[in-house]
Amino acid sequence: MTYTGAIGRGCKWILDRLVRALALARIHPNVLTFVGLLINIIAAVLFGHGAFLAAGLVIIAAGIFDMVDGRVARVTNTASHFGAFFDSVVDRYSDLALYFGLLVYYARINRFFYVVLTAIVMTGSVMVSYARARAESVIPTCKVGFMERPERIVLVILGALFNRMAPVLWVIAVLSNVTVVHRILYTFRETRKLDLAPEMAAPARAPSPPAEALERSAH
Repeated sequence: MTYTGAIGRGCKWILDRLVRALALARIHPNVLTFVGLLINIIAAVLFGHGAFLAAGLVIIAAGIFDMVDGRVARVTNTASHFGAFFDSVVDRYSDLALYFGLLVYYARINRFFYVVLTAIVMTGSVMVSYARARAESVIPTCKVGFMERPERIVLVILGALFNRMAPVLWVIAVLSNVTVVHRILYTFRETRKLDLAPEMAAPARAPSPPAEALERSAH
């Protein structure tokens, strides 16, 4: 067994035990989702005060709740459409809270350029999710592009732990908006297929008989 395989099995074992304990405690998955949001808000406050290392560790703790809420819902048979919706909405608030904390930090130290850069990151992050949600209202799926939420969170954690947030923001700003463009183009191609399908499937219509023939048949 490789080291990475052993680490993966160890993490899965811990996660399974945690999910089982939470299920036995009868904690509703939506509560776990909300607790994850509160922990991310704590991380955002730490970002605002420039405590990047502490913020990174807190985000890791919040990520645990993000990983277990869906599993607990399945184990306890409490999965629901509202739960999926609630989880998605809370994820957006969690993301924005973290970036807002960075926004406050850069504003406090008078780094106007990074205030703007963080605002671009916030916009791109929201639009990645919105582009997929809106696309999937007209096509079956739009899971294309690289910079989705897990990738963004991992990058933010790395930037916080290693005090390299500036390059991380650049990467997210560029790749998140590239992902949005990718999803726009993908949706354009898929909707074009849908728009052309009825025309290709429609049978050829016979030409209408002249008016004189209709008059004759009426007699």
